[in-house]
Amino acid sequence: MTPRRQRMLAVGLAVGGLAIATALSLTAFRENMMFYIELDEVAAGNVPETRTYRVGGMVQEGTIERASGSMDVEFTITDYQNSLGVRYQGVLPDLFREGQGVIAHGRLGDDGVFQADKILAKHDENYMPPEVADSLKRSGHFPERTKP
Repeated sequence: MTPRRQRMLAVGLAVGGLAIATALSLTAFRENMMFYIELDEVAAGNVPETRTYRVGGMVQEGTIERASGSMDVEFTITDYQNSLGVRYQGVLPDLFREGQGVIAHGRLGDDGVFQADKILAKHDENYMPPEVADSLKRSGHFPERTKP
């Protein structure tokens, strides 16, 4: 094999390897991507059925129900136009409470209740997750005491 053919073979193998690595990276990225879906889209049924996603809103007053003797909790999140029941099993963040913004990771169950596998709460009284803040601003119910 001539030196020119060896160089061409090396370049061809390098390009092929790079193409395979890029394809594998993009596939892994697509599978691990997490979408934020607003509550009005969930109410309309525009949710992915085969993957997890995030929803956010304010924890509605008086809706937190804890099962005694277990770590199960159910509550309702709202954007003041739409509401969604959330079921979670695990330790809630210390800052989780009624009237505060949260984001839940999971998927909608067959019973119409969002099955969360992770709950994120705001970290201080002046912060709200940007997705939740944008949703509340569009609905006209953004609380003045917080900032995105």
